[in-house]
Amino acid sequence: MTVHEPWSEERTRSIVAAHTHLEGPMMPILHAVQEAFGFVPEAAVPVIAHELNLSRAEVHGVITFYHDFRRQPAGQTVLKVCRAEACQSMGCESLVKHAEDRLGIACGETTADGRVTFETIYCLGLCATAPSAMVDGQIIGRLDTAKLDKILAEAGA
Repeated sequence: MTVHEPWSEERTRSIVAAHTHLEGPMMPILHAVQEAFGFVPEAAVPVIAHELNLSRAEVHGVITFYHDFRRQPAGQTVLKVCRAEACQSMGCESLVKHAEDRLGIACGETTADGRVTFETIYCLGLCATAPSAMVDGQIIGRLDTAKLDKILAEAGA
Protein backbone atom coordinates (compact mmCIF):
# COMPACT_ATOMS: atom_id res chain seq x y z
CA MET A 1 0.00 0.00 0.00
CA THR A 2 1.32 3.40 -0.97
CA VAL A 3 0.88 6.28 1.46
CA HIS A 4 0.20 9.62 -0.17
CA GLU A 5 0.72 13.06 1.24
CA PRO A 6 -2.22 15.40 1.85
CA TRP A 7 -2.86 17.97 -0.87
CA SER A 8 -1.31 21.39 -0.49
CA GLU A 9 -1.10 24.30 -2.86
CA GLU A 10 2.56 24.80 -2.01
CA ARG A 11 3.45 21.20 -2.88
CA THR A 12 1.44 21.43 -6.10
CA ARG A 13 3.34 24.57 -7.12
CA SER A 14 6.65 22.84 -6.41
CA ILE A 15 5.63 19.89 -8.59
CA VAL A 16 4.70 22.26 -11.42
CA ALA A 17 7.96 24.17 -11.04
CA ALA A 18 9.95 20.94 -11.26
CA HIS A 19 8.39 20.14 -14.64
CA THR A 20 7.96 23.46 -16.44
CA HIS A 21 11.29 23.07 -18.22
CA LEU A 22 9.83 20.15 -20.18
CA GLU A 23 8.21 20.57 -23.56
CA GLY A 24 4.52 19.90 -23.02
CA PRO A 25 4.75 19.68 -19.23
CA MET A 26 1.07 19.13 -18.38
CA MET A 27 1.05 15.31 -18.57
CA PRO A 28 4.21 14.87 -16.46
CA ILE A 29 2.83 17.40 -13.97
CA LEU A 30 -0.49 15.60 -13.67
CA HIS A 31 1.25 12.25 -13.22
CA ALA A 32 3.52 13.75 -10.53
CA VAL A 33 0.56 15.35 -8.74
CA GLN A 34 -1.26 12.02 -8.75
CA GLU A 35 1.87 10.23 -7.55
CA ALA A 36 2.20 12.67 -4.65
CA PHE A 37 -1.45 12.87 -3.57
CA GLY A 38 -2.91 9.63 -4.94
CA PHE A 39 -5.25 11.55 -7.24
CA VAL A 40 -5.51 14.94 -8.92
CA PRO A 41 -7.50 17.05 -6.45
CA GLU A 42 -9.98 19.53 -7.87
CA ALA A 43 -8.17 22.26 -5.93
CA ALA A 44 -5.00 21.52 -7.92
CA VAL A 45 -6.63 22.37 -11.26
CA PRO A 46 -6.60 26.18 -10.90
CA VAL A 47 -3.04 26.07 -9.52
CA ILE A 48 -1.78 24.04 -12.47
CA ALA A 49 -3.73 26.17 -14.93
CA HIS A 50 -2.33 29.41 -13.49
CA GLU A 51 1.26 28.15 -13.43
CA LEU A 52 1.03 26.91 -17.04
CA ASN A 53 -0.91 29.95 -18.26
CA LEU A 54 -3.81 27.77 -19.33
CA SER A 55 -7.52 27.82 -18.59
CA ARG A 56 -8.93 25.57 -15.89
CA ALA A 57 -11.06 24.00 -18.64
CA GLU A 58 -7.93 22.95 -20.54
CA VAL A 59 -6.45 21.24 -17.48
CA HIS A 60 -9.79 19.68 -16.54
CA GLY A 61 -10.17 18.42 -20.12
CA VAL A 62 -6.86 16.55 -19.97
CA ILE A 63 -7.65 15.04 -16.57
CA THR A 64 -11.06 13.79 -17.67
CA PHE A 65 -9.88 12.59 -21.10
CA TYR A 66 -7.20 10.22 -19.81
CA HIS A 67 -8.53 7.32 -17.74
CA ASP A 68 -5.37 6.97 -15.66
CA PHE A 69 -5.98 10.25 -13.84
CA ARG A 70 -8.10 9.95 -10.73
CA ARG A 71 -10.27 12.70 -9.37
CA GLN A 72 -10.89 10.85 -6.12
CA PRO A 73 -8.49 8.84 -3.95
CA ALA A 74 -8.15 5.18 -4.93
CA GLY A 75 -8.64 2.28 -2.58
CA GLN A 76 -5.76 0.64 -0.75
CA THR A 77 -5.56 -1.94 -3.55
CA VAL A 78 -6.18 -1.10 -7.20
CA LEU A 79 -7.29 -4.00 -9.40
CA LYS A 80 -7.40 -3.39 -13.14
CA VAL A 81 -8.72 -6.13 -15.43
CA CYS A 82 -7.80 -5.94 -19.10
CA ARG A 83 -10.77 -5.71 -21.44
CA ALA A 84 -8.90 -5.53 -24.75
CA GLU A 85 -9.77 -7.94 -27.56
CA ALA A 86 -7.42 -10.80 -26.64
CA CYS A 87 -8.60 -10.76 -23.03
CA GLN A 88 -12.22 -10.55 -24.17
CA SER A 89 -11.73 -13.62 -26.32
CA MET A 90 -10.37 -15.46 -23.27
CA GLY A 91 -13.25 -14.60 -20.95
CA CYS A 92 -12.37 -11.39 -19.17
CA GLU A 93 -16.01 -10.28 -19.09
CA SER A 94 -16.95 -13.16 -16.79
CA LEU A 95 -14.04 -12.16 -14.53
CA VAL A 96 -15.25 -8.55 -14.48
CA LYS A 97 -18.73 -9.75 -13.49
CA HIS A 98 -17.25 -12.06 -10.83
CA ALA A 99 -15.21 -9.20 -9.32
CA GLU A 100 -18.20 -6.84 -9.36
CA ASP A 101 -20.36 -9.44 -7.61
CA ARG A 102 -17.67 -10.27 -5.06
CA LEU A 103 -16.87 -6.61 -4.31
CA GLY A 104 -20.46 -5.35 -4.47
CA ILE A 105 -19.45 -2.46 -6.74
CA ALA A 106 -19.41 -1.70 -10.43
CA CYS A 107 -16.24 -1.45 -12.43
CA GLY A 108 -14.80 2.04 -11.96
CA GLU A 109 -15.77 2.24 -8.30
CA THR A 110 -14.13 1.83 -4.91
CA THR A 111 -15.54 -0.30 -2.10
CA ALA A 112 -17.23 1.63 0.69
CA ASP A 113 -14.48 0.62 3.13
CA GLY A 114 -11.82 2.02 0.77
CA ARG A 115 -10.02 -1.30 0.45
CA VAL A 116 -10.36 -1.95 -3.29
CA THR A 117 -10.71 0.17 -6.40
CA PHE A 118 -11.82 -1.93 -9.38
CA GLU A 119 -11.12 -0.63 -12.87
CA THR A 120 -10.57 -1.79 -16.39
CA ILE A 121 -7.53 -1.25 -18.52
CA TYR A 122 -7.08 -1.77 -22.24
CA CYS A 123 -4.10 -3.92 -23.18
CA LEU A 124 -1.32 -4.77 -20.81
CA GLY A 125 0.65 -6.38 -23.62
CA LEU A 126 0.13 -9.90 -22.27
CA CYS A 127 -2.10 -11.13 -25.07
CA ALA A 128 -0.42 -14.55 -25.08
CA THR A 129 -1.35 -15.03 -21.42
CA ALA A 130 -4.85 -13.55 -21.56
CA PRO A 131 -6.88 -12.72 -19.62
CA SER A 132 -4.62 -10.32 -17.76
CA ALA A 133 -4.85 -7.92 -14.87
CA MET A 134 -2.79 -5.45 -12.90
CA VAL A 135 -2.82 -5.27 -9.11
CA ASP A 136 -1.10 -2.23 -7.63
CA GLY A 137 1.13 -2.02 -10.70
CA GLN A 138 2.01 -5.74 -10.76
CA ILE A 139 0.92 -7.50 -13.95
CA ILE A 140 -0.78 -10.89 -13.72
CA GLY A 141 -1.36 -13.23 -16.65
CA ARG A 142 -3.69 -16.17 -17.07
CA LEU A 143 -6.19 -14.68 -14.65
CA ASP A 144 -8.97 -17.03 -13.61
CA THR A 145 -11.56 -16.95 -10.84
CA ALA A 146 -9.26 -18.74 -8.40
CA LYS A 147 -6.48 -16.17 -8.89
CA LEU A 148 -9.02 -13.37 -8.77
CA ASP A 149 -10.51 -14.68 -5.52
CA LYS A 150 -7.02 -14.90 -4.00
CA ILE A 151 -6.24 -11.30 -5.05
CA LEU A 152 -9.50 -10.06 -3.55
CA ALA A 153 -8.99 -12.05 -0.34
CA GLU A 154 -5.48 -10.61 0.07
CA ALA A 155 -6.99 -7.15 -0.41
CA GLY A 156 -9.44 -7.82 2.40
CA ALA A 157 -12.48 -7.98 0.17
